[in-house]
Amino acid sequence: MHNHYSFIGGHEGQWQVTRCAAIVGAPVEAVERLNVVNTSASQLGQRGTWVLQGFTSNVRYAERHEITQLRARQEGLNRPASTCAALIPIKKNAQWWALSQDERRAIFEAQSHHTEIGLAYLPEIARQLHHSRDLGEPFDFLTWFEFAPEHTDVFDELLVKLRASEEWKYVEREVDIRLIKDPA
Repeated sequence: MHNHYSFIGGHEGQWQVTRCAAIVGAPVEAVERLNVVNTSASQLGQRGTWVLQGFTSNVRYAERHEITQLRARQEGLNRPASTCAALIPIKKNAQWWALSQDERRAIFEAQSHHTEIGLAYLPEIARQLHHSRDLGEPFDFLTWFEFAPEHTDVFDELLVKLRASEEWKYVEREVDIRLIKDPA
């Protein structure tokens, strides 16, 4: 079962935008706040300055033993201490999508060690991948991360390692949107 999510950038929302930087390619329009809702954009009353949408799905490139390890160490989103977040939309180039599934898997895991790198940062960093490419969105993936303020440096270290990998040579657009949650 797929869950649709909309990330609404504008003047309203539970998350305050503290930074919005284009890492590769074009930026998104700067906004003050972000709202994350578990519904598709077509059902939204709130539109904001921009809306990015995606859906959660099965893990596509991980093998069973990797999925088992991730599930054992991953903690859920919305933890009370996780008042920091990052929304990182990513678009990969045509060369990536021209590869077969097993070729992408080889780059993703065998060469880039994506899952292995991510495991080293669990449970401090909670994450959720949203697929957007099949929806005709401007990005292929919306990566959502949550963490406590004291883990910001650890999160930045994770990004440095992922961005240095073979897989990132195929990224043609990436935006790093940092957020802090309003106190309840």
